[in-house]
Amino acid sequence: MSGGVDSSVAAAELRDQGHEVIGMTMRLYDAGAPDRSASGKRGRAGTCCSPAEVDQARYVCAQLGIPHYTVDERERFTRDVIDDFAREYTAGRTPNPCVRCNEHVKFGPLLARARAVGADALATGHYARVVDGALLRGVDRTKDQSYFLFAMGRAALGEVRFPLGTWRKEQVRERARALALPNWDAPDSVELCFVGGRDHAAVVRERAEQLGLETDALAPGAIVDERGRELGRHGGVHTVTVGQRRGLRVAGTEARYVLRVLPSRNEVVVGEREALAARAVELVDYRALSDDLADGAAREVAVQIRHRSPPARATATREGSRVTVVFAEPVSAAAPGQAGVVYDGERVLGGGWIA
Repeated sequence: MSGGVDSSVAAAELRDQGHEVIGMTMRLYDAGAPDRSASGKRGRAGTCCSPAEVDQARYVCAQLGIPHYTVDERERFTRDVIDDFAREYTAGRTPNPCVRCNEHVKFGPLLARARAVGADALATGHYARVVDGALLRGVDRTKDQSYFLFAMGRAALGEVRFPLGTWRKEQVRERARALALPNWDAPDSVELCFVGGRDHAAVVRERAEQLGLETDALAPGAIVDERGRELGRHGGVHTVTVGQRRGLRVAGTEARYVLRVLPSRNEVVVGEREALAARAVELVDYRALSDDLADGAAREVAVQIRHRSPPARATATREGSRVTVVFAEPVSAAAPGQAGVVYDGERVLGGGWIA
């Protein structure tokens, strides 16, 4: 239970179905004291698993009449999510910390804790479905979170439940209001939990220095065009990502986009939007949730290269833990480090990281 409306309603539904429900909230990072609004309501502000939301989850569990436990996962979250975030940006890639959190924290240690207390399953408020051992998209496509779940592992599919997989967001809020839950109209979290209102580049720099990473690439450097002509200056390769247009201080009036990030040269290459088109990508560290993309075989699939991008028709060929994806039509701004998730219709076959 993150403290948000989705996991709160998921817990309430399971309780009302007659299950014995135990609420568990992970403490992932330190972010100051719990928030309060002017009305005195609990947790009106705050991000996933923040102190305010932990407090809110405890309050909701008391209201639902179910036990609540707080699980301290700060060390693991720092090592596997925040440190990875800093390393990836320092290397010129664009990380996806939500996938890493699901992989290393939520569907690993938390599932182990569920088993330890004798639970039959781990349930979350994700908008996704598990049907006949397969991971499917949530019915509400505007809230579908299957993209973030490919790395949780096949073994977990038999032990997880997504009670909201067939719900739409407005139904969840209506149910929360009927239950008089204090977070029924709380806004959805739209930022990285451990970044909060800070500049992500400041978080990367701070953590990179703590880790003793090579930080030359975090220094200001040249923004160049595809011919190598300097057009402006950047504040460090960790401040930009492939496909970015806004915030670039470059000469000229035409729009330019980040095409490549080159930490070894401390350069950012920019160009026209058309130059962002990619006909093929390589996925590394591929995690299979199905045998339907067999090793050495090619298959017609759909591949999603960002959470908010539509799936694109493609042919995927797997060679061990690498998958070559050739798109039927070029896709734009395939950023190294981001997740590439392979679908067959509504079903997730697996996913990897864009190399």
